[in-house]
Order: sequence, then C-alpha cells, then structure tokens
Amino acid sequence: MTVSALAEVTAGAEDLSLWPGSTRRLPHGGLAVGGVSLTEVADRFDTPAYVLDEGEVRGRCRTYREAFPGADVLYAAKAFLSRAMVRWVREEGLGLDTCSAGELELAVTAGFPPERIVLHGNAKSPRDLEAALRLGVGRIVIDSVSEIARIAAAVGPDGHQKVMVRVVPGVSAGGHDKIRTGTDDQKFGLSLTGGGAQHAVSRILDQPQLELTGLHCHIGSQITEVKPYLVALRRMVALMARIRDAHAVALPELDMGGGHGIAYRPGEPALDPASLARRLHAELVEGCAASRLPVPRLLVEPGRAVVGPAGVALYRVLAVKHTGESVFVAVDGGMSDNPRPALYGVRYAPRLVGRAPTAGPRTTTVVGRHCEAGDVLAADVELPGDIRPGDLLAVPVAGAYQLSMASGYNLVGRPAVVAVHEGSARLLVRRETLDDFRSRDIGG
Repeated sequence: MTVSALAEVTAGAEDLSLWPGSTRRLPHGGLAVGGVSLTEVADRFDTPAYVLDEGEVRGRCRTYREAFPGADVLYAAKAFLSRAMVRWVREEGLGLDTCSAGELELAVTAGFPPERIVLHGNAKSPRDLEAALRLGVGRIVIDSVSEIARIAAAVGPDGHQKVMVRVVPGVSAGGHDKIRTGTDDQKFGLSLTGGGAQHAVSRILDQPQLELTGLHCHIGSQITEVKPYLVALRRMVALMARIRDAHAVALPELDMGGGHGIAYRPGEPALDPASLARRLHAELVEGCAASRLPVPRLLVEPGRAVVGPAGVALYRVLAVKHTGESVFVAVDGGMSDNPRPALYGVRYAPRLVGRAPTAGPRTTTVVGRHCEAGDVLAADVELPGDIRPGDLLAVPVAGAYQLSMASGYNLVGRPAVVAVHEGSARLLVRRETLDDFRSRDIGG
C-alpha cells in the first residue's frame, strides 16, 4: 500500500465527529467509548451489540434543558426506551413522550412520574387509554375527534384529564416521505385548513371532565432547518388566537413536537438546539404580542437528537464476497436490528475497529445476514481493502430507531444493549435467545 493511500485510510479513521464525545483512539486501530474499549465490549457481550454512552445521553439532555430553560423538554421514548434510559431522562429533568401502554407501563414501573408523561398516538387502543388514566398520565394528545368521547367516557362524569389537540399545520418537512407528518395527506392529527382542529377544540370544551391545556403539532422527523418550525409556530399561534376569539379561552401550552435532525455521515447537517430554541422563543413572543395573546408555555419532544449520537452498533464480519467490481461485507446483524436503511434509505459510516488496516480503502457495501436483497446496512462506503471475516465493525449514531424498531425476522434474536460510562460497561438489555422464542410459542 502506498503512503498516500495509508494516510487516506488513517485520516478517514480518525474522523470522530459523529461519535460520542467520550470516544478516544486506542493503539492498533482500537476505539474506546465511555472509557471502555469497543473490542472488549464485543468480546465480553458478543455481537451484534448496541453500546450506549450514558454520559453522552445525559449531556444531550442537559444541552436541551439549557437551550429551553422556560420550556418543558420531553424525551420521545419511541427513539429508544429501557429502564436505564428512563432513569437517566428523569434524573436530568426531562419529561417523557410515549405512544403506547407498553411504554407507559415501563416508564412508570421504572420510577418515572406519570404527571410528566404525555401519551400520543393516532389510534390509541382501549388498553392505551386505560393505562394512561389508571397511571395518571399528565397529558393525552387527542389525534381524532372520536377519541374525545372515548376519553370522556373512560374518565367518567366526576373525573378529570388534561388533553391537547394534535394539529396538522400544513408544513412539509423531514428527511423522507415516510417521516413527514405535518401535512393533510398522512394519518396523524387534525387539519388546520379543513377545520378539523377547530371542531375538535369545540367538542373538548363541551366536556367538563376534559381540560384542554394546549395545542400540539409534529411536522416530521430528521429536520435539519429551523424555518419549517417557525412556519408551523406562526400557524399554531394564529389558531390559538382564533380559539381565543371563538371561545374566550387562552390556551396555556404549545407543543411543537420533535423531529430534530442529526448527522449520520461526516459533513451532513444537524439541527442546533440552541438556535432552534432562540428563534422559536422570539417568534412565539412576537406572534403572541401581535395577536394580544399571553405567551404559552412551550414544549418540545426530542428523541433521536438525545439518544441517536450516543449509540454505537457493533457487528462481526462473517463473510467477504467479491462479485465483479463489487465488494460485499456480510455481518452478523442486519435489518432485524436496524430496518432504517431498508425503510428510508438511510446511510451510515461504519468503521473497522480493533486492528490497523494494511490495505488502502475500497468502496464496499455492508450487508446483513437476512434473506432479503434489501438487507443492506451501508452501501458504497469506504472500508479497508483487507477487511476479512472475524473483523469488528462499529457503526456510530446508532442509538435511535434501530433497536426500538427491531424485529424477529429469521428468528435471529434482538441484540444486547450495553451501557458504558466512566470506564465500566454493564448490560442494560440482554440478548434475545432461543429460549425466548420457545417460551412465547405455546402451540403444539
């Protein structure tokens, strides 16, 4: 290998901008996260495995609290949830945004105060609503008119429940069509332009056991610009002014949702929480002054931006296949633990760890072990030309919407989750095993 080629590999390997802030280079191509060698994690806990840097999660929670000092910051549990994650979020002063009875029950049994929890969902099941009311969830976000009567009946004439209305503000934003939720051509929320939101507000105000605390919107995910949020906020404030004029009610809360984008590959843009907070606050104050409205309390719901960059996925190389000009590197995980590339065309930047390469870079496609041609984890990435079975690959920015969307495809089993912090590693979620599959399958 030439000196220039080796320098190129080394330079690429040393780009740690995507990795948790605690990441450190070790001799012979190793990396440590949270003071723990990734090679040691793989040897101790096997692969595939997800490594979660506790310090990075906590630091990102604090970044949001500092950026939004007068707001409620709710962690979006759908990005990733475990009992440890519940504790970290609680201790850092965030609320919690949940979407199911399962997420609710896990959070509350792990010690999270239910009054700091919001329940979302476009189609809440009877079990979801029963759990929310039984546990005393702080807010239920109403997503359709039919939910109003269901919740009111479940609460009963002497009960009380705080609710919000999810509004579709007519703003298209997000990294892919499947995660754009701010327009009328998708399943979430009640239309602003079609009058559905105003109708829902009127219906709620006629239910004395329901307290309408505010409006909610979520315009999409993986958004890297502030402008769409400002457009949505202006429309929400205008709706709040119309509600005030029609019903003599000044709503005290405005939830602008989440969807804050992060970088998955070097050079990609990311949304800056501080800039978002500053401009949202200025726009909210100005808009409320123009409409003669009291400034409502702002709520935001980051999920991916809190946990995504704190996670690293570890895989062992099982096979290397040269097909014409193409090189395929097959690993021991795939779409069962990370369906995002297949769903959204997401691109990652895997890296060889644990040994120094002796060959220059080569364009490679990292594929999973599943029986699908679309089981591709990282297409057309630069990896050392001498990559071989047994090597360890690490994929940064793996904390969000990977394990939380994992499936049982091919009965491979979902990976373990390992927390690293201040030089120690501990198991948070154990690996799924054959015994788990057998115990659920009760037919004969």
